[in-house]
Amino acid sequence: MQVVILCGINVVLAVSLNLINGFTGQFSIGHAGFMALGAYGSAMFSLHIGAHWVAALAGAGLPAPLAAAPAFLMAALLGGLLAALAGYLVGLPSLRLRGDYLAIVTLGFGEIIRVLITNIDLVGGPRGLPGIPRWVDLFWVGLGAAAVIGLSVHLAHSSHGRALFAIRDDEVAAEALGVDTTRYKVMAFVLGAFFAGIAGALFAHFLGYLNPNSFTFIKSIEVIAMVVLGGMGSISGSVLAAIVLTLLPEVLRPVKEYRMVIYALMLIVLMITRPQGLLGSRELDLRRLFGRRPAAPGAARGGA
Repeated sequence: MQVVILCGINVVLAVSLNLINGFTGQFSIGHAGFMALGAYGSAMFSLHIGAHWVAALAGAGLPAPLAAAPAFLMAALLGGLLAALAGYLVGLPSLRLRGDYLAIVTLGFGEIIRVLITNIDLVGGPRGLPGIPRWVDLFWVGLGAAAVIGLSVHLAHSSHGRALFAIRDDEVAAEALGVDTTRYKVMAFVLGAFFAGIAGALFAHFLGYLNPNSFTFIKSIEVIAMVVLGGMGSISGSVLAAIVLTLLPEVLRPVKEYRMVIYALMLIVLMITRPQGLLGSRELDLRRLFGRRPAAPGAARGGA
């Protein structure tokens, strides 16, 4: 069950980064920083306020899962909003940068957040933050994954999504056609950061303990690998790659001495044979996968 829940948290992270890197063509490598803000922000709320709510509701006779639900929902939203605010503040000035320069700015942001957390004693500093209520189960992770996937699918099929894809394909041409490129890039940045914060809240309330070393530069690279391996811009590709890259180290655990070597070699082979990612820019069609063709227009009305 622990591996399944970690798969779900990584799905939220990968799909949220896909909104920035895949949909809009930006190259952000500071996703671990947004996740850390969501994790620590939600954990501090739960420790100092949420736990009292749960005790009061449980004292009134509510079952424990129902008593914890409003407190965790508020903690997760708070963590997401904190990360989204940071995404806006960092993204607005830095999104006028492109390519390597934007990557360096987002990398610096992620490291600043990690160093700040390490040096603030109120959140545990380098010792970490223990005692976080463990309110997260499969339901909450599934709800978070469904929310980010549903929003991404809706966005991809909307006029806003087409504007994002136009910016990714040719930013100068999109701007010449009247697309407000800065506004759309900031929007993608804020949405991606918000769901990274939600993933951080899920992570904190599942493990019950946070350590700054969980949010290093390596964590951001892991999430980027999921997006690139799945296919830039493919929502189902990000979901598939997040599950594969979470399960792979567990599958290779019996050969623990060579586990990371085999893991790295498999990634290299995959990227050589499928440089566009597992699904490229396509999406999995479940109706085709299970041998059912989409209904012809008018069939639902009897084909009249």
